Amino acid sequence: MLAVRFTFPAGRYHANPWGRHVNEGEVAWPPDPWRILRALIATWHYKIKAAGGFDESLRDERLLAGLIESLASEQPEYQLPPANHSHTRHYLPQWKAGSTALVFDAFAVLDRAQPLFAVWPNVALPAAQQHLLDTLLENLGYLGRAESWVEAQRVDERIETNCKPGDDPVDRASGALTGEVVQLHSPISAEQYAVWRQPFLTDKKQAKKLAKTLPESLLDALSLTTADLQKQGWSQAPASRQVSYLRLVDALRPQRSSRHPTQPRATSACFLLLGKPLPRVEDSVRIGELVRLALIRRAGQCLGDAAVPAVFSGHDLPPGNRHAHGFFLPFDTDGDGKLDRVMIHVAAGFEGQARRIVEDLRKIWQRGGGEWRLVLEGSGGLEVAPELTAPAATWESITPYLHPWHRKKRFTVEDQIRRECELRDWPEVASLHQLRRIAVARGRQSSPLRFHRFRGRRGLKQPDRQGSFWRIRFSRPIGGPVALGFASHFGLGLFRPLD
Repeated sequence: MLAVRFTFPAGRYHANPWGRHVNEGEVAWPPDPWRILRALIATWHYKIKAAGGFDESLRDERLLAGLIESLASEQPEYQLPPANHSHTRHYLPQWKAGSTALVFDAFAVLDRAQPLFAVWPNVALPAAQQHLLDTLLENLGYLGRAESWVEAQRVDERIETNCKPGDDPVDRASGALTGEVVQLHSPISAEQYAVWRQPFLTDKKQAKKLAKTLPESLLDALSLTTADLQKQGWSQAPASRQVSYLRLVDALRPQRSSRHPTQPRATSACFLLLGKPLPRVEDSVRIGELVRLALIRRAGQCLGDAAVPAVFSGHDLPPGNRHAHGFFLPFDTDGDGKLDRVMIHVAAGFEGQARRIVEDLRKIWQRGGGEWRLVLEGSGGLEVAPELTAPAATWESITPYLHPWHRKKRFTVEDQIRRECELRDWPEVASLHQLRRIAVARGRQSSPLRFHRFRGRRGLKQPDRQGSFWRIRFSRPIGGPVALGFASHFGLGLFRPLD
């Protein structure tokens, strides 16, 4: 086995994927095998061959050719450190006086002390090639673009890899998502290059035309400049190919820092809801359902559809569960009648990977149009959304309450509210007052009938189709969220603290 350790002192790796425009903002991560070999070749030409102070044997081009052929004989595997995808934007001057063009500079951000390993599992180098490789790695200044300062060395330890050649991102046994497929530019072996090159030489006219970009040796083919390739019209460099690799799904996603080595248990998360136009308060239940669907979809991608936590889906819960599973509560914080926040509250709590799944939510969308971004404001306890959770004795409706049981002569709406509060072990209800309308925006009031009051799931029994607004006063203050009645887990029957 051969393993090479790379660290990036600037904490950045700049490299544009082969065939992608720089303004697409993509990063070739992990580093392409083709790029690693070309960096070694360039180091040999500019720092070994052209400089003094090295053994004469290291200047032998045949030794370099043997090393490159050894490394090209196998596709490397990688151990990738945590990294984030980021970019900067620059307006660069053009040839035309006074004109500029916007250019994206995309890069991977990683910890300066966290190494990246490239591993060739079945490659064993002769002593002379090992010595040359060690010298090249010691003198390697950057990998990718010149901003990607690098320090590299060969290591003798066995390295476990998390990015390997492959094109099936699903574990067929469990159905779980095991990674995402990325395309890396990789050299072919010397034997494959000889076979691939031969058909181009059968036509003498074509052979003469392509002679400069079809050298005999693999080393010379990998040494060709981009200008030569573009001039000759190659869409892909000779002696190279695109290889599918499987890397971790979150290999380039932001990693939130925490003072805790493992994610502690949380009960709540609050998100900003961004988009134009923002949904109305009257559409709370629709947005609540979309957030739940997005969370279940994300959990299915990470854990497999059969392993979605019951506290997220609300399915297969143990007997006696009293609303300990997820509440998805959209709400308005600035009083303009538009939903601008979403609270996810799980009384049973979520931790570890489940918490990471919640915090990774990025957007919600609905069929027929409508897409909104979710930006995490905070996660942890009830303090993340004080607008819904601050302790109070008096609570007032902000969405209609729909009684969950059929109304009877001796089981009125008031009786059902009291029953629900009793089942949740809340303090005694001191008083109940029904409201005809509530203020949903400055200067605008709304009745229950103006709200969407139905779940998207068909076949649900819904005893109440009208809804009503209420002001509840408890015998002592309680903390929220307070959500009661039908579809209370999706934004209906939501109350706000008044004290």
